[in-house]
Amino acid sequence: MGFIAGFIGGVTLTSSALYLSTLIHQRNRLQQSLSVRQSAHLLKQIYDPDRIYTPPSMREHTAGIEDLAKDRWNREVERAVRRVQETDWREVGREVEEAALGAWERIRKSGGGEK
Repeated sequence: MGFIAGFIGGVTLTSSALYLSTLIHQRNRLQQSLSVRQSAHLLKQIYDPDRIYTPPSMREHTAGIEDLAKDRWNREVERAVRRVQETDWREVGREVEEAALGAWERIRKSGGGEK
């Protein structure tokens, strides 16, 4: 095994081990965070059962301007796609042909089509 292949193999092995250990650490921290939140919720219910407490994960958050803009954009795109899907394109083609034929007839009657 050459130097470069050994080096790349070592880097790959080290980075894989680092990634997996970081992933395990992150998942453990998330689980601990959830456990602490649940414990805090239970303690608050025991301490003050009359007050209704909703954990932050269950609270409703208001949409920001970016989310509102995205929703409006998506509605516009949906409306345009629906309009394209519901259009009878054969009828549109007939109307265009009739308009072009009418324009051609008007040009011929006015003398613009003669040589």
